[in-house]
Amino acid sequence: MAKTKAELLEEAKTLNLELTEKNTVAQIQEAIKAASTESIKVETEEKPKLAKAGKRSAKAIKEAEEKVAKEEKKEKIASGEIEEDLIKKGPAPKTRSKLERRSKKYKEAYKLIDPEKVYSLTEAIELLPKLNIAKFDGSAELHINLGVDPKHADQNIRGTVVLPNGTGKTKVVAVFAPADQHKAAKDAGADVVGEEEFLAQLDKEQINFEVLIATPQLMSKLSKYARILGPKGLMPNPKTGTVTADVAKAVTEAKAGKVEYRVDKQGIIHMPIGKLNFTSAKLKENAEVVLKVINEAKPAGLKGEYVRNVSVAPSMGPSVKVQS
Repeated sequence: MAKTKAELLEEAKTLNLELTEKNTVAQIQEAIKAASTESIKVETEEKPKLAKAGKRSAKAIKEAEEKVAKEEKKEKIASGEIEEDLIKKGPAPKTRSKLERRSKKYKEAYKLIDPEKVYSLTEAIELLPKLNIAKFDGSAELHINLGVDPKHADQNIRGTVVLPNGTGKTKVVAVFAPADQHKAAKDAGADVVGEEEFLAQLDKEQINFEVLIATPQLMSKLSKYARILGPKGLMPNPKTGTVTADVAKAVTEAKAGKVEYRVDKQGIIHMPIGKLNFTSAKLKENAEVVLKVINEAKPAGLKGEYVRNVSVAPSMGPSVKVQS
């Protein structure tokens, strides 16, 4: 249905067209059509078509605008046009100390220690049972911070020590040796003994031992299993006494409490010296033997301080600084 002249004039008025009754219907219609076309053209130019992704997407355009605004803000701060102090900032993040992030039990145990004091070995060991926050008798641990650089071969401190009172744990020992040494190994207490049948177990990746002792002449047969044994720390090594012709002696030492030590990347040795249910005298004796062995392993060419600090700790609980 065609619009009347009055309706057309009303529409022209909304488009800000100066038309009157003197104009004909055809003139009004032509003016409205021209104004509508111009309006659509302007809107199209002002609002470019956005892409779903890429530089022309709404997200990309918004990020670009924010980046420009940031740069302008930096320029204004640099020129002194606005003061940085006037810019609203959120609250500074609160960083809690390691102790604040610990459990309630740990904090209670920590109160028993004077952090400024360096304890004697006897005093520190007597404190260990009280510092244990576990519900079981864990291990007593010795931590020795050395002034060495493990990247240098002569400073890569590594070896074994036999604890006079053992570790409180009996290890499962396997022996890979010729048939003529099987009886001696079993008599010494070896749990797994074999040669070809032992290799058959490794082929199936069946590892049911914690220490592996091998004779030098059979080491070549173990090389293909290095990818299995190496990551688990089970590959026999002459430095740790697990490659030897006297397998009976090696088994006896492993069962008696032979412990391997090795400096880590930070130059620290961590090792157990027994269970917390050991007497203080036994733990002290074990610790003294370890400290003596570590001191004797000092590299000849090392300059500066060798033993930086020593501490003892339960496997779960705070540590105590000890006089080195």
